[in-house]
Amino acid sequence: MLFVCSHNAGRSQLAAALLAHHAQGHVTVSPAGTHPAAAIEPVVAQVLTEAGVPSAKAAFSKPLTDEVVQAADIVITMGRGGACPVVAGRRYLHWPVADPEGAPIAVVRTIRDAIDAHITELLDSLPSTA
Repeated sequence: MLFVCSHNAGRSQLAAALLAHHAQGHVTVSPAGTHPAAAIEPVVAQVLTEAGVPSAKAAFSKPLTDEVVQAADIVITMGRGGACPVVAGRRYLHWPVADPEGAPIAVVRTIRDAIDAHITELLDSLPSTA
């Protein structure tokens, strides 16, 4: 599963960390950005910790490439998402989630919770591996 946003420092990092936490190793998760930042936003790490998700679940920022998209079964764009390459045979979803960059902590918590609701819905839609 691939989460894509502009800087790969906020939304995609939140989504990847939350999914990795909830899926407990049953899903391979990767975030990427069209213009990756040097590091995850500190406020994003903080709201993950508050939710009981180790910030270590967040991955380092990486660029969005055709190869990264080809390695994913499901590609989820967040925010604008228009610059994501389209690869045949992939399932594409778009989650219109606000950007946490520069937002107050209360807003970032709301963004985290909105992404978490999407994650729950997504996991419920996947075939069971049990």
